[in-house]
Amino acid sequence: MSKKPMRLRRSQLAVPGVSEKMLTKAAASDADHVFCDLEDAVAPSAKPGARKTIVEALNGLDWGKTVRCVRVNDVTTEWCFEDIIEVVEGAGENLDTIMLTKPMDAGDVLFVDKLLTQLEKKLGLKKRIGLECLIEEVEAMRNVWDIAHCCERLECLIFGMGDYAASQGIVVKNIGGEHAYPGDIFHYPRYQLTIACRAAGIDPVDGPFGNFKNEEAYREECRRALTLGMVGKWAIHPSQIAPALDVFSPDQKEVDFAREIIEVYRKAEAEGIGSVGHKGTMVDAASARLFQNTVDRADLIGM
Repeated sequence: MSKKPMRLRRSQLAVPGVSEKMLTKAAASDADHVFCDLEDAVAPSAKPGARKTIVEALNGLDWGKTVRCVRVNDVTTEWCFEDIIEVVEGAGENLDTIMLTKPMDAGDVLFVDKLLTQLEKKLGLKKRIGLECLIEEVEAMRNVWDIAHCCERLECLIFGMGDYAASQGIVVKNIGGEHAYPGDIFHYPRYQLTIACRAAGIDPVDGPFGNFKNEEAYREECRRALTLGMVGKWAIHPSQIAPALDVFSPDQKEVDFAREIIEVYRKAEAEGIGSVGHKGTMVDAASARLFQNTVDRADLIGM
């Protein structure tokens, strides 16, 4: 199978798998990543039909460079294995990743990994289907390190703060929104998830913000996630796509300066100099590494 791909995940758009209209709009959107939902957005009786609707959308729509993902039901349900089998057999190479909901430990993730491996062999797929996981329960957060490191297929962990808040008994007025806590109530789980992801070499992504009409509050949550090292955030409504892309994309001036700093450091290093001042910035190995993060983000975006 191919090497783990680098994918943009600045904005992950959620789309109900039962809606042909919404799937069509999603394919034409500016979101980096679209996940077609078979879980919360689909009633139990509608799940079999939604699988077929999603397969038709993945095969029939022009998705451009958008990452094509399907969110499946968790492994404790009667729908999980058929979600995966029907979607993979139906869409094949037109599917980029599977998003697993509510894994409690590494074993849940490995079940999906093994099932995908079997399907890839059976269908003769030329590329590996990536795996993304939602960390939504307190048990999963306790096991987040093991989950993040459990298999090569895993590309991304998402902090699902809605179910997580319910699991911990956190009091919030809406998902990812207002609360009485004097600070960022989700700082600790975001931080833990991001540390686990970065150590494992996979993407940490922030989850939903329920009040899609409050753009500034959504932007603030994006900025908090970015500051901690996350690469993107969910969009539960198309109006949240543009703010996420804006916040999680470096400014061109920042990119130009970062590349300049890297070049200054390389020249100094070649001359045997450990640190050097440049335009008011002390440039050494540590600062060059920080600026390299900006360059890496820009390269992935194509800036």
